Amino acid sequence: MTFMGVDTRCLGLFLLCTIIGHSLEIKVNPPQDFEIMDPGLLGYLYLQWKPPVLMENFKECTLEYELKYRNVDSDNWKTIITRNLIYKDGFDLNKGIEGKIRTHLSEQCTNGSEVQSSWMEASYGISDAGSLETKIQDMKCIYYNWQYLVCSWKPGKVAHSDTNYTMFFWYEGLDHALQCSNYLRDNEKKVGCKLSNLESSEYKDFFICVNGSSNMEPIRSSYTVFQLQNIVKPLPPEFLHISVENPTEMRMKWSIPEGPIPPRCYTYELVVREDGISRESATDKNDMKLKKRANDSEELCFFVRSKVNIYCADDGIWSEWSKEECWEGIKIYFHSVCLGERASISIDDRLTENLIFIWK
Repeated sequence: MTFMGVDTRCLGLFLLCTIIGHSLEIKVNPPQDFEIMDPGLLGYLYLQWKPPVLMENFKECTLEYELKYRNVDSDNWKTIITRNLIYKDGFDLNKGIEGKIRTHLSEQCTNGSEVQSSWMEASYGISDAGSLETKIQDMKCIYYNWQYLVCSWKPGKVAHSDTNYTMFFWYEGLDHALQCSNYLRDNEKKVGCKLSNLESSEYKDFFICVNGSSNMEPIRSSYTVFQLQNIVKPLPPEFLHISVENPTEMRMKWSIPEGPIPPRCYTYELVVREDGISRESATDKNDMKLKKRANDSEELCFFVRSKVNIYCADDGIWSEWSKEECWEGIKIYFHSVCLGERASISIDDRLTENLIFIWK
């Protein structure tokens, strides 16, 4: 009599329906053949699986999959809920990767209760050919002025003199990984690479692998992943100008650096020097007004540098400092007719050619 009340969709399909006392427990199988696959894109991996056993015969229910994955040294799992049978993401291949997945059964098939399968697990790691000391050191990449990428490295600590390093790169939009065609060399040894014309490469993961070969021993590969907009180093501002508009205030202006970086993407840091005392200021505009420390300051100088701001990138690299610009003021002494005393004013000497002084 009890089985007459069981939903017939549970019979002979992927659900296991058991009676515990007078309650009905519904179980769903986990996904099949879960694996982490490397298509050779330097860290961009495919996590893929197949539906639970006999799932294709049960079309009325909607399945979702809960996918968790991480690098093995991370404390945090990244979690994705999807109805697809594949998920793609970038990883640091210097470390191992692990993932796990389970099935979620839609509430329409379970009378509103939550039903999940057990976990299926998978892992992936590249072979550790070569000792760690043969891998390149101090890998650094800078995207200069949002126009070209320069990466540099030092040879591994124990790499033999015949070691030859090779750099490959890939980002979404390329059909396959490409090798550097413009190496930087030191005594004929490859120590870096310059990449230009990286079309539509910003705001997506950029993967790099530097491997090597030697007749003496295997060379450990090194993997790097970043986004180009986060490693931009702009040009420094030019055409600086400083003026004193009234006895208490000065104004500084400069040109926006040339290049493809939009003006709205800049932030600036200034160092202002007044009679030997320096102070720092910041702004997102290419001019600034500041109060003078004293009305009779004789030395006013500043220099400035630029960086991509938080509205266009998560991080960035400061440009070099600009040349210093100083206010070339002069003092003119005059006799005050009203006050009957000697007084002075400071003016910009670039304006003196337009002044006419009349005295008796």
